[in-house]
Amino acid sequence: MTAETSEQTDVVRRAAALPPDSPLQAALEGRADILAMTQQAHDAALVPEDPGGLSHALRAALALRAALLHEEESLAHHYRGLLATAGADGETATLADPATEAFADARLAALAAYTDLASKSPKDATADDIEALKTAGIGDADIVRLAELTAFLAYQLRVVAGLKLMQTTA
Repeated sequence: MTAETSEQTDVVRRAAALPPDSPLQAALEGRADILAMTQQAHDAALVPEDPGGLSHALRAALALRAALLHEEESLAHHYRGLLATAGADGETATLADPATEAFADARLAALAAYTDLASKSPKDATADDIEALKTAGIGDADIVRLAELTAFLAYQLRVVAGLKLMQTTA
């Protein structure tokens, strides 16, 4: 991974804010393939060529919501940038705020509720939660897309938190 690639596209390294000369940074160089695949997964989950019914702006808003729920400001900063780039409308931008629970659009309310559940307690998700998405008019393909997005976010949030923890204990 080149320095330019790392600075521009390696969200995990930037979010973890590892000093360039840290032993952890050196260890990550030995696993550059994993970080590259993590970045590819980020791009596939957040800015896919075919977003289906989950626009890039909607994905960025949900990702920002998840980052804020985890109080992960470095990733929240990244997702704010994606949200701005995607040009979200007012209601989609409001979706990013975890304090917002009431939406005029039932679809957005269902997406927010599922993202909150998947972010805070994924083991509590049931078939009823999927039915709530369907009832709100979200099709099967978009439910799969949402599940992919929330699964990636759970992974990314944990990797960043783990790297930060390792840095503080090193």
